[in-house]
Amino acid sequence: MRIEPQQRIYICFFLFAVSMGALLSRLPDLQVSLGINKSELGLTLIGAAVGALISLTFSSPLIMKLGARNTAFATVLGTSLMIALVPWLGYAPLVFCVLFCEGLLAGALEINLNVEIDRIEAQLGRGVMNRAHGFWSLGFFVTALASSFIRQAGISIQLHLAITFAIVVVAGTIAIRGMQNASAPAPSQAEGAHMALPTLGMLPLCVIGVGAFLVEGAGIDWSAIYMRDVFAVEPFVGGMGLTLFAFFMALVRLFADRFVDRYGSRIVALVSLALAAIGIACVWLAPVPEIALAGFAMMGAGCSAVYPLAVSAAAQRDDRSAHVNVAALAQMSFVVFFLAPPLLGFVAEHAGIRMSYLVCLPIILAALFSTRALAPKRIAMDAEKQRAAE
Repeated sequence: MRIEPQQRIYICFFLFAVSMGALLSRLPDLQVSLGINKSELGLTLIGAAVGALISLTFSSPLIMKLGARNTAFATVLGTSLMIALVPWLGYAPLVFCVLFCEGLLAGALEINLNVEIDRIEAQLGRGVMNRAHGFWSLGFFVTALASSFIRQAGISIQLHLAITFAIVVVAGTIAIRGMQNASAPAPSQAEGAHMALPTLGMLPLCVIGVGAFLVEGAGIDWSAIYMRDVFAVEPFVGGMGLTLFAFFMALVRLFADRFVDRYGSRIVALVSLALAAIGIACVWLAPVPEIALAGFAMMGAGCSAVYPLAVSAAAQRDDRSAHVNVAALAQMSFVVFFLAPPLLGFVAEHAGIRMSYLVCLPIILAALFSTRALAPKRIAMDAEKQRAAE
């Protein structure tokens, strides 16, 4: 069976999300096993954010030296192994250390896969970035749905994550062993930068990316605990918040490209962020579980295509190389995804878990005002015609 280069990247995104989603769906069980409160759980989870920040800032030279295949082996399988170790530790500081190592690998994984899919796009002559990120979301949906049944069946978190790791090892080995480095563009002076930091012109795109990842973190990390604490629902219903969030995120991402081509990045981002804001308000104010679940679904659909649109806009800027701008955006946005659990956990512990969703709204409003940095329909269509001509 022949696996196309972009399909190997899809599988890597999918498997990374499956591993991470398996852990996040069991956060209520992890909290109980560690005997800590929500704020302490958030501080424990911040280990992944610290590791990711360091890796996103400094790991590019090592990734270039190892190549795409070796880096994918180390990061896809390595992150899954670190996650599988977490429930066996039983001590929050040790979990912090293991998640720090997981964050180091996850940051390198993010750079490696996004750079490879960008280069593959250039070779194919068509966009596959949204679809690649769609498989990330699809992985979360699959693991969230499976976890709802697994938790309801009373299967331990240790066995759950061990089985997930075994699946990742088998599927990851099959997908990664045939991976080859995509052709790189001609090097430029900007390519030599090892620390990619945002410029002033990049800040609106960073705000958009941060808004999308904050909503994603709020939906993925705390939905199960929210449903448990606010409505005291059974584990299956509690897991449906994450399931619906991940399903609608994956669904929109897999089909978003046609809407971007028709209406332009700016309109799609405006509609998406507005939908995310409505979803957050529903979760914040929900009087019954059904409204909260609808809110999680709208949050997933609303934040789905926003980050890929920001990535494409960063890559199309001509002030620096695409590699540097995309890396700078990833540093800001991806770390927020890891920082969301501790930040929202702190708010949840001191002001209630409903308020942890309310604090996301100002960032979404700022992202709405920043969508002017994205291309309107006419510019997007002209760019597409130019790529087709080349």
